[in-house]
Amino acid sequence: MRVVIDTNIMVSAYLGGVLETVIIRWRSGKFTLIVSNEIADEYHEVLNRPKFKIEREEVDDFFALLFSRAEFVEPAEGIDVIKSDSSDNKFLEAAIAGQADYIVSGDNHLLDLREFRSIPIITARKFIEKLDEANL
Repeated sequence: MRVVIDTNIMVSAYLGGVLETVIIRWRSGKFTLIVSNEIADEYHEVLNRPKFKIEREEVDDFFALLFSRAEFVEPAEGIDVIKSDSSDNKFLEAAIAGQADYIVSGDNHLLDLREFRSIPIITARKFIEKLDEANL
């Protein structure tokens, strides 16, 4: 299963709680995380925000995992579908470039699309259900 994960889901998963299972399953190879450099940069910027109080060593560990386990893609086309928050288009671009099976998001700009070029856009809870159904 090939998946693009929006920053809000990745940060929530990293901070623990129910969504932590997303990172646990990715770390154990249950799905392939697809990222672009632009997505990785956003992950880095958000995880380093003081309000999250994440130690630098923890962020470094996350990025070591990201660079060793994620599949980096270089989007071949610029997409301008989400007008109200154009920064969200990077997730669509990566999904197309990486031939993703799903885009996982908690952002209504993405979720309202429901799918993009036949790639379903689903919530983290729905994604966890999909992993459970596939015994991943």
